[in-house]
Amino acid sequence: MTICLKTAITALCMASASGAAAQRITSSSQVIDCGQVLFMKPVTAQFELLNEGAANVTIRNVETSCGCTQVSYPKGPITVQKPFVVSATYDARQMGRFEKYIDIYTSGATLPFTLTIKGVVVDEIRDFAGGYDYTLGKLKADKAEIMFDDVSMGERPTEQIHIVNTTGDIATPVLMHLPPYLIADVSPSSIPPGKSGVITLTLDSKKLHEHGLTQTTVYLGQKPGDKVSEDKEIQISAILLPSFGLVTDQQLVYSPKLKISDSVLDLGAFEGKKKKKGTIVLENLGRTELEITALQMFTTGLMVDLSDTKIPPGGSAKLKVTADRKGLKGVKQQPRVLMITNDPRNPKVVIDVNVK
Repeated sequence: MTICLKTAITALCMASASGAAAQRITSSSQVIDCGQVLFMKPVTAQFELLNEGAANVTIRNVETSCGCTQVSYPKGPITVQKPFVVSATYDARQMGRFEKYIDIYTSGATLPFTLTIKGVVVDEIRDFAGGYDYTLGKLKADKAEIMFDDVSMGERPTEQIHIVNTTGDIATPVLMHLPPYLIADVSPSSIPPGKSGVITLTLDSKKLHEHGLTQTTVYLGQKPGDKVSEDKEIQISAILLPSFGLVTDQQLVYSPKLKISDSVLDLGAFEGKKKKKGTIVLENLGRTELEITALQMFTTGLMVDLSDTKIPPGGSAKLKVTADRKGLKGVKQQPRVLMITNDPRNPKVVIDVNVK
């Protein structure tokens, strides 16, 4: 039998309907992901709970979402500040993903305290076959940078980071400083020494407020409460494109049309200079006005100056790019410039800047 554990703390309150002292239960986790579970091998999730209310409580009833989940819990009074464990065992007799709910009803509370056990039942445990080339704190990962590219409003794309626990202790990985538009799921919730797991990141594009580039830094902790530090950084970028719907051939005839002199700007070597400069020419070959709605840099160390954000039919504009040697020092990413336009053929334009 496999046992799943997790140590993150989530506080859940259950108030008395009669107006008496509130019952407060804190849980080491509300959801435990057991990851891959072998077929016909029952898996047990142990939920660590604590009575932080003002009075003793008793678990008066427990309900599960199906008969395939068995639950064990304390039958007597649970005193104030006393930790206790609720164990849920899933029989794993059906292949595929599972997500089962356990509703715990306590004395003095009308609403249940819901726990969740989930995972995927497989016929063979399959670990990630790639390499773990990045060290993030005490864990190793296959990448330290995520790009959600060409996202349209309303989409919820996902990306994965594979991790391995190279420490001698059980790891309960957590992503710290997540912005509201990102959701992280770690499977399994607990990773024994030498074992691997996967972090699934979901982007909620409806919570991105502007077209173009949105960047953030999150941090991979070995366990909840881990300290934030540079060696745990994961860079996450998302590019939200404007929506043009279904553009007809007739609409394309009367739309703006961008022509760019080059998508790669080669500035050469600094050779003792503090800055290097170059120019990209933008032309509008269409029949309506071309607008540059966003102009952004993927990294520090670049500065841009666009002569005009609105280019009439037959007109042109110059994009001047300056690379700063000091600002680019230590930058790991390829220096790039992003433009968002109203040309339905080229809503996103990326210019790579090469400088040594």
